[in-house]
Amino acid sequence: MRWFQISNIVWFSEIQEADLNLVGGKALNLGVMYKLKLPVPPGFVVSIEAFKDFLRSAGLKDKILKKLEKLDVADTKLLQETSSDIQKMILEAEMPSLLKEEIKEAYEVLNVDRDLARNLGQVQSLLGLVMAGRDLPWVAVRSSANAEDQDQASFAGQQATFLNVRGAENVIETVKKCWASLYTARAIYYRVKNKFPQERVFIAVVVQRMVNSDIAGVMFSVNPATNNESEIMIEAAFGLGEAVVGGELTPDTYLIDKSQLTVKQKKITKQGWAYMREERGGNRKQTLTPEKGAKQKLTDDEIVRLARFAIILEKNYGKPQDIEWAVEGVRVFIVQTRPVTTLSKKEEEVKKVDEPAGKVLVVGLGASPGVGVGPVKVVREMSELSKVEKGDVLVTKMTSPDFVVAMQKAVAIVTDEGGLTSHASIVSREMGIPAVVGTEKATSLLGEGEIVTVDGAAGKVYAGSVAAKENDLIEEEEEEELVTKTKVYMNLGEPEQIEKYKTLPFDGIGLMRLEFIILSWIGKHPLFMIKNKKEQMYVEKLAEGIEKIAKTVFPRPVVVRFSDFKTNEYRGLEGGGQFEPVEENPMIGWRGVSRYVSEEFKEAFVLECRAIKRVREAGMVNVMVMLPFVRTTSEVEKVLEIMREEGLQRADDFKVWLMAEVPAVALIPEEFAQLDIDGASIGSNDLTQGVLCVDRDSGKLGRMGYFDERNPAVLKAIENIIQGFKKFGKTVSICGQSVSVYAEMTEFVVKNGITSVSVNPDVVVKTRKLIAEVERSARNVKE
Repeated sequence: MRWFQISNIVWFSEIQEADLNLVGGKALNLGVMYKLKLPVPPGFVVSIEAFKDFLRSAGLKDKILKKLEKLDVADTKLLQETSSDIQKMILEAEMPSLLKEEIKEAYEVLNVDRDLARNLGQVQSLLGLVMAGRDLPWVAVRSSANAEDQDQASFAGQQATFLNVRGAENVIETVKKCWASLYTARAIYYRVKNKFPQERVFIAVVVQRMVNSDIAGVMFSVNPATNNESEIMIEAAFGLGEAVVGGELTPDTYLIDKSQLTVKQKKITKQGWAYMREERGGNRKQTLTPEKGAKQKLTDDEIVRLARFAIILEKNYGKPQDIEWAVEGVRVFIVQTRPVTTLSKKEEEVKKVDEPAGKVLVVGLGASPGVGVGPVKVVREMSELSKVEKGDVLVTKMTSPDFVVAMQKAVAIVTDEGGLTSHASIVSREMGIPAVVGTEKATSLLGEGEIVTVDGAAGKVYAGSVAAKENDLIEEEEEEELVTKTKVYMNLGEPEQIEKYKTLPFDGIGLMRLEFIILSWIGKHPLFMIKNKKEQMYVEKLAEGIEKIAKTVFPRPVVVRFSDFKTNEYRGLEGGGQFEPVEENPMIGWRGVSRYVSEEFKEAFVLECRAIKRVREAGMVNVMVMLPFVRTTSEVEKVLEIMREEGLQRADDFKVWLMAEVPAVALIPEEFAQLDIDGASIGSNDLTQGVLCVDRDSGKLGRMGYFDERNPAVLKAIENIIQGFKKFGKTVSICGQSVSVYAEMTEFVVKNGITSVSVNPDVVVKTRKLIAEVERSARNVKE
């Protein structure tokens, strides 16, 4: 009888601080909390030594290393094949009989006082008692690799967790599944990308009594949205905690003053369902009554009790902690803690011109805030783009996607034409470059090489270099940070810009366009790349750009919109002329999903799918996707099938949205909502264009006021989409420019129950404050 032997089975009470390479990161933290006498559910660890013994006895160690030794993780197909082969070898190999017996005996005394059993020397008697009179425990079986839950790399989500497992044989088989999960494709890829030697990463397995939680969630010992170290944030939902951890529903959010231990703010949400234990094992979704779902999930006393645990853990570790917890009956349990690895410093400044300023040369629409000073470079023809150098003010009639590389160099942008939804406006805001559009005659009034000051907030261009003053982008630090029921996402296309805006209080990236990466990082038509056997490079570049953003904001979600170039834009890429037809009206031509399902372009779309898959396998499971310019339900079904063929299957941790920007979606929203998708994001720019038949790039019609997302017909279309998708429990967001420009549009969609809004970086704080006011007013009216 060797159930207490430290080399194979290690109980939480036996774990020492130096045992990382024996029990792994997750188990080490559980042992620390056990020693602190925190309410940790009992459990034991099948040690790393046990895993190594298994590999040796099965003759797998050298076989696995040989398969990994020359593996090129950039070869997705080979990576998947290698991963499957290794996992199959582990699952089919026989576990040593002695280890099986040790796991079985440890499991069967999990509900007994183990220390009492050891002291009395009556293990066999107690086992008999367990089998005769006690129910076998439900357990969570969780991986604990020696490289995870550390300061440098969390490795979060890389290995497997199995909930509500019961019975010794099931536990033994599940331990093997955890072992095998060390070699999933994404885990192998993640280790290579983070330079962890494959031969030095091993896995232990935690077997812990499962808390059949009535309420569960996560807690941060700092406010992760604002990096405010004086606050504790708790998220709570009814049922098992997986729905909160996986981001499947909107939980209650509570903000606690850390020094006073008082609840500063509450956001109570309506919860429609919860994960509950399935009697035969696993989880099931259970619908909640409206009365139950609308209740505050935790009592104020429970909130404060949890906050005390957060303070204890942060003090013990000397750094902010990300904590998972559960409440069963009246008992509160802590089930996991790890360092918060996403904190960063506040960013600086957007400048604005002091008034009164110098001579005003031209006036237009303030399209992107900030101030830029530099020499004018007038671009009248595409051939002149190369003359724009870093620090210049780009002045042109109107920009197009071909201008992006030059726009990146510019310190400011001024155009003759365009409104607030034109290409120049959208791209400038996402790049954080000051811009003034719709000036009508900047190209004729501003002289080549003339030094000017562009005030993107006021919509003015001044002669010479005008003094500017600081204007905090994020808001004064002493102002109260706001938590809103409606999530506030941020639009971002250029990967490099995430460093500038990463500390803004946004809930995720609601619109990441692939076009920016294709234009700036690749510059070639995807079919041209395929023709020249450079498809692998295309995938790598896309994945690199996506990962840069996803990794920076992790674990907040990133909604990646598949490419939505029009034919004229694709023709501008190198090699594009070979593959693109000439269309009279490309704005409503061959674009979006209609490309993906066509035989001519399907191969190129597949490359985008592979880039998404690669990023997710690298650990960025916060990446989800969006299908642009959807016209019919049948094309959506076809493109979903292509995605499934490439391994992008919609799942609880992989969401698929539609862009609702064609009037057809507003006319029959219920039919689109019933597709195998998770929700929609309203593209108000194209939706307005379609509803009103107004070219969104028309400077003339824009100045005459025809292009206006606040038109009653457009508002009705938006309302139809929100209500139609909500009817079927689907998420509804909006990512068009309207919510970045018009406060009344934001107020309209919030009052109509939209799930989230996605705005440009310069208005994230402003939008969150506005939404908080709208939600507060709505609550007061109800009361």
